[in-house]
Amino acid sequence: MQRVERRHVRYHVRGDVPPVLQVRPGESFLVETDDFLTGSVRSADDLATEEGTLPYSRSTPPRWNPVTGPVFVEGAERGDALVVEFERIVPDARGVCCIVPGIGPLADSRRWPELGDAATIVIEHEPGPSGTTRDGMAHWGSRTWSLNPFIGTIGVAPDHEVESSLVGQGVWGGNWDCRDLKEGSRLFLPVYHEGGLLYVGDMHGSQGDTEWCGVANEVRGEVVLSCGVLKGKRIPYPRLEKPDSIVQLYADRPLEDAVRAATTLLMEWLVEEYGFSPRDAYFLLSVASDFRINVYQMVRAGRLNYTVGAELPRYHLTT
Repeated sequence: MQRVERRHVRYHVRGDVPPVLQVRPGESFLVETDDFLTGSVRSADDLATEEGTLPYSRSTPPRWNPVTGPVFVEGAERGDALVVEFERIVPDARGVCCIVPGIGPLADSRRWPELGDAATIVIEHEPGPSGTTRDGMAHWGSRTWSLNPFIGTIGVAPDHEVESSLVGQGVWGGNWDCRDLKEGSRLFLPVYHEGGLLYVGDMHGSQGDTEWCGVANEVRGEVVLSCGVLKGKRIPYPRLEKPDSIVQLYADRPLEDAVRAATTLLMEWLVEEYGFSPRDAYFLLSVASDFRINVYQMVRAGRLNYTVGAELPRYHLTT
């Protein structure tokens, strides 16, 4: 299996750099990812401050949140859709979560001023039934929960822009921190350049809805992917398929604008690909008790938008 080493990380997503790997459609390949702070915070004594993350913090925005790539997928051309399958995601043996000064909803809290001060916790990862951390448990002191590893940042090279891997988001992909970008899911991305030029990074061992303090269980790791190409398939924004549901993603601010856009685009998906009338789709998303709006990420950090997913179980698609 071909492998991309994490020494190929970048802090931008762009279409004018040479690919680090070329793969065939359907070929599995392994990508090594680095963590959110490129290894500068690995213990409780390390702090995510400007001084503590040098030299990466010297840039504006900071050179945080590295991605690995780009990967060239044979046959992908402008106007196609790239289908990324998440086959295997294995986080490292430990992750960290940080309070980054100035980031997070309570960074300027007068009630709890300590929430504006830098702090770090270490989360140990215990292997699960597979013998790896892909299905293991997380431990923080006496607290324990299930690992649910996923890829936080993924995208293809944008049409002509150069985007930051930290705060860049758009129809090309970006820093979504969507916990459903996990094993068994398929992500659909529009293609703007020959080969697609796929970038991947920002693995999380686990994360709660909204990523409340601004940082999740950040970890380096390895992900096995494969890519397909849908020729001439145009989509208005990235889409996600899970084994039992479909999810329309969107990132915007304020939150209600992201919800409105994701739900409207889900209706468009139902109408164009599943034969719904607009009225039936409109009714269904109001009355189906298992239709969900997932608020994946709601981090206050620069121009980063909030990420939501409008999710509908698959059984609704065939009745």
